[in-house]
Amino acid sequence: MQQLSAYIASALRQPLPASVVEKTKHHVLDTIAAMVSGSRLLPGKKAISYVKTLGGVKEACVIGSRIVTSAANAALANGMLAHADETDDSHAPSLTHPGCGIVPAALAMAEREARNGTVLLRAVALGYDVGCRLTLALNAYQFREDGHSTHSFGPMFGAAAAAGALAGITASQARYLLSYTAQQASGISCWMRDEEHVEKAFDFGGMPARNGVAAAAMVAHGFTGVEDVFAGERNFFVAYGRAPNPGELTRELGATYEIMNTNIKRWSVGSPIQAPLDALLDLIREQHISADDVEKLVVRVAHQAANTVNNRTMPDICMQHMCAVMLLDGTATFKSSHDVKRMQNRKVLELRDRIELYGDDALTRAMPSRQGIVEIRLRDGRVLRHHVKAVRGTSDNPMTREEVDAKSYDLLAPVLGKARARRLCDAIWSVEKIKDMRALRPLLRA
Repeated sequence: MQQLSAYIASALRQPLPASVVEKTKHHVLDTIAAMVSGSRLLPGKKAISYVKTLGGVKEACVIGSRIVTSAANAALANGMLAHADETDDSHAPSLTHPGCGIVPAALAMAEREARNGTVLLRAVALGYDVGCRLTLALNAYQFREDGHSTHSFGPMFGAAAAAGALAGITASQARYLLSYTAQQASGISCWMRDEEHVEKAFDFGGMPARNGVAAAAMVAHGFTGVEDVFAGERNFFVAYGRAPNPGELTRELGATYEIMNTNIKRWSVGSPIQAPLDALLDLIREQHISADDVEKLVVRVAHQAANTVNNRTMPDICMQHMCAVMLLDGTATFKSSHDVKRMQNRKVLELRDRIELYGDDALTRAMPSRQGIVEIRLRDGRVLRHHVKAVRGTSDNPMTREEVDAKSYDLLAPVLGKARARRLCDAIWSVEKIKDMRALRPLLRA
């Protein structure tokens, strides 16, 4: 408790290594792009229309709209925008999507407190450190198997840490912050049954961001509470951990930055689909194959991954559909991965009949996770196989600044227009020059 609380309270005064600054910019821009594109999807529209009814003191903006509301309300809406679909980042070891909860909370509190771009980056990096370590301390995979949602728990603590640091809390207040966050921590993994991604957007992004900001605002206002929620009698780990390791919370804190171990999606689709799309693209380019050449396609991923994306009704989390799109188009764009009508297209359906998905024991055990194998039997008798171990955008195969910029611009331009999208990308790449994060509002409005 002492080490973690002191780290949270001092984070804005501690410069980050240059490589961490650069990677943090990648994730801030990637998440903002997810918010902007998400503002035009169903979960985003629902979030914006709901928050519009709440009113609230004008502290922070709702991205993709002209609403300025309380920091907690803005964090709720922007968190849902950030996970309105499968565009945002992910941290595989902790089983979290950190950005959609942490970045909206940090942006909202930075606006409220008129903070500059340099400390925003430090707060975001802090949030990833705390949020990812939280579910690692809970034994993330076992925690998920017990029915809890790692995707809600981790980002909530990360959001609270980022928002608390930006609110200027002290080390003793950080103890209270962790307790207020623990009391709000919740989430069960039935989100997998959400067919419209609305509740999932709340579970992954909106709720963690809102609760983290609320905890920070209350403690900064002077609320007091329990000082040892992670260590004392009837503590957090007693309540939630089957075999917890609280030491993970402070392991290599300040030396290993978890944002460096966080993945950015090359494709705007569910994480289990990333590796198969990478593999298909490589085969298309290397072997010059097309959809007409394919007699049968077999895709293998981990069992849990296969269960998540098997013949789903949403295009961006349907493995068979997105593999068919990749074969037909030679790529997968944000537009094609969200074209619901195309799921009924005759050519797509005919190709899907030739695509099989299986969970694989070896891939379930494999590290790094999210690996995928595609096996293609061509009409000319050839059999092609490609195993992607390190998905593009993961910490083992990271995207370049240029690739992140291109992805983000592609998401931003249809909503903001090309000129404003370019200015927004450039602003984030040089965010240290921003003296007050409220100055970014004109670039984020609809």
